[in-house]
Amino acid sequence: MCTFAYLEQPHFNHKHIEYAGLSAEDVVAQRALNGTNALGHRQRQFLQHLFSVIKEPMFLLLMAACIIYFLLKELPEGFTMLAALLFVAGIDVFQNFRSQRAVKALGRITASSVKVIRNAAITEVAIEELVTQDVIICDEGTVVPADASILSSYDFSVNEAILTGESVSVEKIAPDPIMQGTLVVRGYCYAKVTAVGKQTTLGGIGALVAQSGKEKTPLQEKVNRFVKTMVIAGSLAFVFVWAYYWWKDGSIIYGLLQGLTMAMSVLPEEIPVALSTFMALGAYRLLKYGVIARSPKTVETLGSATVICLDKTGTLTQNLMEVQSAYSFSSLGEIKYATATEADEVLEYAMWASEEHPFDPMEISIHDLYAKLCKGDLRPEFKMVREFPLSGKPPVMTHIFQNNTLEWKIGCKGGLEGILNMCHLSSDVREMLVQQGLNYAKKGLRVLGVAKGKLAAESLPKTQEEIEFTFLGIITFYDPPVDGIAGVIQDFYNAGIDVKMITGDYKETALAVAAQTGIKADASMNGDEIDKLDDAALCKAIEGVSVFARVSPSAKLRVVEALKNNGEIVAMTGDGVNDGPALKAAHIGIAMGKRGTDVAKGAAGIVLSKDDLSKMTDAIFLGRRINVNLTKAIRYIISIHIPIILLVTMPIFFGWLPALLFAPVHVIFLELIMGPTCSIIYENDPVPKSDLKHPLKGSGKNLLSFSQLGFTILQGIMITAACLLAGFYGYQSGFDDTKSRALIFTTLILSNIFLTLVNRSFTKSIFQTIRRKNGLLPLIIGISLAMLFTLLYTPMARILFELSVLTARELAICAAFAGAGVFWTEPFKSWKNS
Repeated sequence: MCTFAYLEQPHFNHKHIEYAGLSAEDVVAQRALNGTNALGHRQRQFLQHLFSVIKEPMFLLLMAACIIYFLLKELPEGFTMLAALLFVAGIDVFQNFRSQRAVKALGRITASSVKVIRNAAITEVAIEELVTQDVIICDEGTVVPADASILSSYDFSVNEAILTGESVSVEKIAPDPIMQGTLVVRGYCYAKVTAVGKQTTLGGIGALVAQSGKEKTPLQEKVNRFVKTMVIAGSLAFVFVWAYYWWKDGSIIYGLLQGLTMAMSVLPEEIPVALSTFMALGAYRLLKYGVIARSPKTVETLGSATVICLDKTGTLTQNLMEVQSAYSFSSLGEIKYATATEADEVLEYAMWASEEHPFDPMEISIHDLYAKLCKGDLRPEFKMVREFPLSGKPPVMTHIFQNNTLEWKIGCKGGLEGILNMCHLSSDVREMLVQQGLNYAKKGLRVLGVAKGKLAAESLPKTQEEIEFTFLGIITFYDPPVDGIAGVIQDFYNAGIDVKMITGDYKETALAVAAQTGIKADASMNGDEIDKLDDAALCKAIEGVSVFARVSPSAKLRVVEALKNNGEIVAMTGDGVNDGPALKAAHIGIAMGKRGTDVAKGAAGIVLSKDDLSKMTDAIFLGRRINVNLTKAIRYIISIHIPIILLVTMPIFFGWLPALLFAPVHVIFLELIMGPTCSIIYENDPVPKSDLKHPLKGSGKNLLSFSQLGFTILQGIMITAACLLAGFYGYQSGFDDTKSRALIFTTLILSNIFLTLVNRSFTKSIFQTIRRKNGLLPLIIGISLAMLFTLLYTPMARILFELSVLTARELAICAAFAGAGVFWTEPFKSWKNS
């Protein structure tokens, strides 16, 4: 029932450097001779984005309005629209540049690297910097970065499915070739690069990589669906308004201008800009926590996580695997290595069952302790002549060594039951030894069985089952919990996130570690129990289960899928090759940056650069903040678009309003205020953790829930009513069209500013939110007010926008109307929270 560490990820031990590698001068020469290992071509992103801006509906509408003004010989308006056109395009390009800069920074950090020996020292370089003749190190879980020839290998095998379609691993030894794109599934090797870039067997892999990750996320799909709906509505409104004014005034050009004004007011082009900005800058902010988000989808999903599945070794524990003690079968007694003075037979044969140059933490610990306790180190005298890698369930491994006098040393270690099966012991003895292993496991110790072998013939066997084994005993390892991990687990619980442990280790060991780290292990399951259940039964069975032990990679994947089917938003950690499918299946796959394999990092949406799980709670809160603030921005955009749409239409129904209330110049001015407000202020707005205690819930297929959308529309209607009251006040006062337009326009701008303040929270009052520091808030509001006063009190601008000067009293009246149209939400918040 005890398992070997076949699910855990071993790593290359850098103690042995066998090659000098290239010098700096050699690298330059090889680069000049054969080029670099570039995986693709740089795209002309700036020109591509510029072309996409030109295709935007808002840009085309502005261009049409600009042309019409010039056709009408209204040059000031025409040049104003041209300037606005360039300004809007500039803002879009700048926002994209900002986002791309964040994405590029992430790209530099997440770029794949390779271990290479240069100047007789091991270093890591980006894959693109690799050159021919470089000596590289490929260890378990990495993808071979270029075509190479093996110089030496240690228990090394690769999966060549990307080339051959066969998923069976292939053992490789010197001087076998290894190909770019193949996956190292066991051991490690030194290899000399023979081809890079397009010269490799799989030279087209860069193009495949460049095309990955371009699918739209669920939130992007919602935004696109919403914007398409508004484009259709804008097109219908455009036709209606154009036809009406053409019929009313008999001028097709005048009607077209009015129709364009309506279409511009309907298009919520700020929403896609806000989405891309929030996602890119959100991922960039995560970097401050050492959390690398590899896709926008991850940033979206972070705030909604309800469950996090953690592997044990290296996540909850330190992956030190220090040899603790041994149980000797010959003496039926325990050996405490803390007080031992010499190496016993159990330790010795555990060493012979390990690699000559160990890379697994347990094997490193075994070798180090053997070197410390042995009286005469026999390792230099013996050479490995045959090895049988991990196989069976639980898996075991056997190594055969021989010296110059043809003496054999045959060691076997692995899962306790697997070793017992190899030794053919009686059922009573087996039961006693299994119970002894259970006792160790209950203390949180990792347990391995150890046996020594004897050959029945002088020739090497073809399988390890042909060897006659004698059971020697049990060796145990202690892997201490990560410092402070109990506090991290409690932080997850405090954030409303359930914690589950999924491990390949013994159930008793897992439960002991759960107790040490604070995981609420009310119920547990093992891999055999999972395998016996169909998918529907598993979904029901895992409810309330917090510890899953002795879980195979396929069972781990089934657990993740079952949690998802139960409606959970699943985050999951992993670092090994076998973790790849489950990491990919989870809503949020989390890989470790230092010890994670390339496969794990490639499958995960998040990489913890310093392997610090505590940063995940910070990342989850930041993800919730990003989602909350993005929702604020979207609701703000919709709320402020509604009065613009209605006010453009109202002169058709209310004769006391100016016949041409808003022209395209007015609408584009409002767009210039709304864009920075939603994309800058809200993205930067702090949200206290007390408001982010629970995972966020999605709103189904729609961008906003029904209640959110209803309240948002109501806000827009109330602002429209405030603007109409201002216009009616002008009409009752006998003001001309320019004065009435100034009253309405000013009321709308002030409503925009007030709405920015009110919508910072839909539960807290403005008196509470105003104390939250947002350095951009006074800056943007100040700029908005300065622009408004420029239009009202600068003669040239006033003429262009057809506005009149407003007195202080009239400004106060506009502010009163705007306040009434926006601040009604404050008592509503108090009532809702009472």
